Amino acid sequence: MSSLNATPAGERVHIGLFGKRNAGKSSLINALTGQKLAVVAEVPGTTTDPVLKAMELLPLGPVLMMDTAGIDDTGELGQLRVQKSLQVLNKTDIAVLVIDSTAGITEEDLKLLQRIRDKELSCVVVFTKADVAEQNAALEAMHKRIPSSIPRISVSSTTGKNIRELKELLAHLVPQKKAPFPICADLIEQEDHVLLVTPIDSAAPKGRLILPQQQTIRDIIDRGAVAVITKENNVGSSLENMKKPPVMVITDSQAFVKVNQAVPQEIKLTSFSILMARHKGNLAQAVLGVAALKQLQDGDRVLISEGCTHHRQCGDIGTEKLPKWIRDFTGRQFNFSWTSGTEFPADLSPYRLVIHCGGCMLNEREMQYRYRCAADQNVPMTNYGLCIAYVHGILKRSLSVFPDLAEKV
Repeated sequence: MSSLNATPAGERVHIGLFGKRNAGKSSLINALTGQKLAVVAEVPGTTTDPVLKAMELLPLGPVLMMDTAGIDDTGELGQLRVQKSLQVLNKTDIAVLVIDSTAGITEEDLKLLQRIRDKELSCVVVFTKADVAEQNAALEAMHKRIPSSIPRISVSSTTGKNIRELKELLAHLVPQKKAPFPICADLIEQEDHVLLVTPIDSAAPKGRLILPQQQTIRDIIDRGAVAVITKENNVGSSLENMKKPPVMVITDSQAFVKVNQAVPQEIKLTSFSILMARHKGNLAQAVLGVAALKQLQDGDRVLISEGCTHHRQCGDIGTEKLPKWIRDFTGRQFNFSWTSGTEFPADLSPYRLVIHCGGCMLNEREMQYRYRCAADQNVPMTNYGLCIAYVHGILKRSLSVFPDLAEKV
């Protein structure tokens, strides 16, 4: 499937498989998908880092399957694998606790189940190896140790027993979350024109637009409005050539200064990352967090975090542009740290500020978890677009599409 047509990973239902080593997690994920996605072996600990696979799983539709290392892994390296497995819970929509029915349920299984329940995740307990397990009092006793409110099912990845029934069960467990904000569809009307400014530099994917730009274009089209796309050097001429003025201009945050100068004040201006923060449900907290830039002192630690991994090039926004703009704005020197992908520290206490990307590659649950971590530890957190707008004196204008938030800055 073309990456341009595939459902983005951040918009898919995330299904995580958890359990002890050799419980049958990898065999189960292969049986569910009908593909050999995960390596299966008798040797404990075959799965090391989490294995992620985006695919269509009927009757659910687009999902991201996540196979994890055993929670009983040992040794120093094993404990790191366990930690990574538990981190996967933070972006899981449906947790599948896999238990080897021939080995029995353990306190480790019950402890993990309680952790899943504490996070209020949709969950199912799957007893594997039903083709060899004896249907006896011991198996019935295992089932009774699971709280009655949690669904459970016995399956065989070898014979396919109850695999179809498990798929149906997973479909019914999809959490009924409140619908996220659209990216911008609720801010425009049918036949409105929206000007999108998409810089094409050395870091841009060859032949493609980056994901937030693709998603915004689709959101505008679905609303029945008109998207006009241009580069930052052509904003003025594009506005002159538009017979109908745009109701708003949406720009890549890196081009905020140039676009702000080219767009008349009566036209609303914002950025892709600001809209993405609202889409993920974190904009209000991010707006409050950006003011911490003025309170930073020399030597303070600042974490800059990205949700995706990519080869950093000269002029990279996270490692070069943002630190320079922040130093120029504050006149102070800070200690910057960087994380990317799934690497996000649980302990944020060493930092005085966290600056995150828009999170287009992360699902809503993961982004909200990260913002909750910051709030729980009283560490201000904001995002790229708000930070760039703030240091260049255009924060209020960048929030003009959200008047209630604009009044708070």
